[in-house]
Amino acid sequence: MRDFALELEERKQAGLYRTRRQVTGPQKPSLVADGKPLLSFCSNDYLGLANNPLNINALRNALPETGLGGAASHLICGHHDAHHQLELRLAEFTGRSSALFFSTGYMANMGVISALAGRGDTIFSDRLNHASIIDGCILSRARVRRYAHGDVAALEAMLAETSGHKLVVTDGVFSMDGDIAPLAELARVCRFHDALLVVDDAHGIGVVGPEGRGSVAEAGLSEEDVPVLIGTLGKGVGTSGAFVAGPSLLMDYLVQKARTYIYTTAMPPALAMATISSLDLIERDQGRREHVLDLVSRFRREASAMGYELMPSRTPIQPIMVGDNHDALALSQALEERGLLVSAIRPPTVPAGEARLRVTFSAAHSQANLDCLLTALSDCRHLVQKADMAV
Repeated sequence: MRDFALELEERKQAGLYRTRRQVTGPQKPSLVADGKPLLSFCSNDYLGLANNPLNINALRNALPETGLGGAASHLICGHHDAHHQLELRLAEFTGRSSALFFSTGYMANMGVISALAGRGDTIFSDRLNHASIIDGCILSRARVRRYAHGDVAALEAMLAETSGHKLVVTDGVFSMDGDIAPLAELARVCRFHDALLVVDDAHGIGVVGPEGRGSVAEAGLSEEDVPVLIGTLGKGVGTSGAFVAGPSLLMDYLVQKARTYIYTTAMPPALAMATISSLDLIERDQGRREHVLDLVSRFRREASAMGYELMPSRTPIQPIMVGDNHDALALSQALEERGLLVSAIRPPTVPAGEARLRVTFSAAHSQANLDCLLTALSDCRHLVQKADMAV
């Protein structure tokens, strides 16, 4: 039998041990974690909609009509009218012909990728893709080839030497770096080499692009350019679940083949109605996105001036590069001692030697909240400077 206790101890020694925090109350910048009031800069609630009163009212008002649980899978008797309305709204929002509502982003990626490729096929995956994409590739049993992050030339060379059915999958906005994939170039090479392009825009939907329609819309790409668009609803949209959108033929194919859609209980219908409310808010409230971008711009300017190493990101995801696992944990702990919650991200979530603090911004943050973060970072910059001197 494996020595599980030894493995856990080894993780602790390597600075890789993970712990959970118990949050009390709703998700918002000022929260209580493990009984301690903290100002959070690590949530994916980019537009501050997770605790929005209009969305909460939409959920509350739907419950008498829909009940609470989904009760069955979509293919038995769980596909409620509320789910259908949400799928129509998601198709409209993304400019696609059709959409399917999944329970989680992880399940969407696992189900879609494993349904669209299999033995004898080849999947091309960006090296920095999310774990759910990686696992979907493995589950498919297709041959998997990874190309260097954002390297379209490398991908094109691989596509040119590969025959048979080809699937290219990428994040739209990369969750740990915050940068955006070269989607227009990827669409071009996929068209030329007859490869099916799948984009997971989990961190772009609601946040980037015209009216928050995502990175694919920002790039001006149609359903023909990006046949399969995946997105989550628990980040910028502020509710829960995920979706895949594209041609009606492909959506019908996924209903037949995507195991994570077929063999799971449908999400609560009332939650679908709350999500429709949130999409309406996203479309009409450009001010939320403008405010987040203002926070990002000021943070980048002032944190860089302090000597912190940032990544080239224009999204609400703003990593502070540290390098060493223990140094990243030390900086995170020092900020927590000053009342700030900023998570240290370590391997295998990021490559070895690239530990970081993943700072994320929300429309619910104020300029005064950012003042607190910048002051604390100024107080703690000696920790990063010591780490640099040791290299």
